[in-house]
Amino acid sequence: MPFVLPAQPAEADLVAKYFKVLADATRVRVLELLDEHGELTVGELVRRLEQPQPKVSNHLACLRWCGFVARERRHPNVFYRVVDERALELLGLARAVLADNAEHVASCERVNEDGSC
Repeated sequence: MPFVLPAQPAEADLVAKYFKVLADATRVRVLELLDEHGELTVGELVRRLEQPQPKVSNHLACLRWCGFVARERRHPNVFYRVVDERALELLGLARAVLADNAEHVASCERVNEDGSC
């Protein structure tokens, strides 16, 4: 179910939606791979993620729409790269916090896969 914002979203609504983008393991992995390799094609991401091309393309579209990544066509390929390094900084900060709370997060039964409690 899509995250629907109110007609006049508060800043907290937008921040929550921003984190919804990062709340998907595949999108996090895409960002990690792009950080590691600089840029990759959809085909390269499909191979590395071992997921179907339509699913990877959908995640890339989400990341692109929200300003995390950009694409560049170099015939015949389209390359993706991270354009907002702050997203990578957020992931690094999340890892640092997780290092101190991994057991709690792993055993938490209050947060569902879709992010609801």
